[in-house]
Amino acid sequence: MLLVSGAAMCCSTEMKSRFRSWSDVRTFLTVVREGSTLAASRKLGTAQPTVARRIEALEHEIGLVLFERDNRGFRPTDAAQKLLPLAEALEAAAAAFADRALELTRPRPIRVTAFTSNFSPRVTAIFSEFLTSRPDIRFEFLPGVKVLDLAAGEADVALRITRQTPDPSLICRKISTARFTLFGSPSYAEHRGLPESPDHMAGHVFVSYEPKGAPAVYHDWLARHISPNQIVMSVSEFELLGAAILAGHGLGVMNLRIAEEYEAAGRLIRCFAPPEEMSAQHLMLISPEAYRRPEVKEFTRFFAPRYAAIFK
Repeated sequence: MLLVSGAAMCCSTEMKSRFRSWSDVRTFLTVVREGSTLAASRKLGTAQPTVARRIEALEHEIGLVLFERDNRGFRPTDAAQKLLPLAEALEAAAAAFADRALELTRPRPIRVTAFTSNFSPRVTAIFSEFLTSRPDIRFEFLPGVKVLDLAAGEADVALRITRQTPDPSLICRKISTARFTLFGSPSYAEHRGLPESPDHMAGHVFVSYEPKGAPAVYHDWLARHISPNQIVMSVSEFELLGAAILAGHGLGVMNLRIAEEYEAAGRLIRCFAPPEEMSAQHLMLISPEAYRRPEVKEFTRFFAPRYAAIFK
């Protein structure tokens, strides 16, 4: 009988030392920090008798006296001081749990990759318009010439000019047919004239564009029509290409849409009509996994027609 009674007592003590409510631990911490149940009740926004009852319930549950009560308030006992670091660790874990839960309820950012010039003021205005109705959505922009793998999750949406057939697993929206031709500046034309066709480029000098991490399509086109010594400059940044052509260092291949504002201002002159062989498909590609997210689908439906309208 004594053995049974002792086992029962051990079990009873073990069960008593287990607390079940984080809110009681929070009340304990607040009383320690504020020095009384009255001050703690103001901090917690609850009634003072309720705070006192929660402290008594916690003491009963764990089998320890946590505070010495006197006229000066509630003073933590040695047991309370030993439990205090663990209670603070629970508080930090609860805060981290709440922060993480909040983060998980927020939509992940929509990651958009495109050639740097695609993020023009007219294009970014579409993003801004979308955000006025969906301020909870976040975007992550990944500008550059490198072709990111949407299927592998490197980005969610790609605005891409390509001559290759896209991965059939991707969702594809055709934006336009991108056209390219040779341009020169008025100063270049004044000194050297301009070729009238790809067959009349002898005697001219050129600026070549060879981007890092992407096919040098337009450099290759030039190489098929001119000799290597006609290339007087090669750049890897599109902005440098435009600057070199505008400065009159040589002729260069540019996208008609990008060059149009310079043409309108009289700063660039188109040499000849865009050769068909230089045309490419301008596509909006979306990862199927990303498209399953409602906010990505909503954004795609909003963005695609407005983006395409820019290139009509």
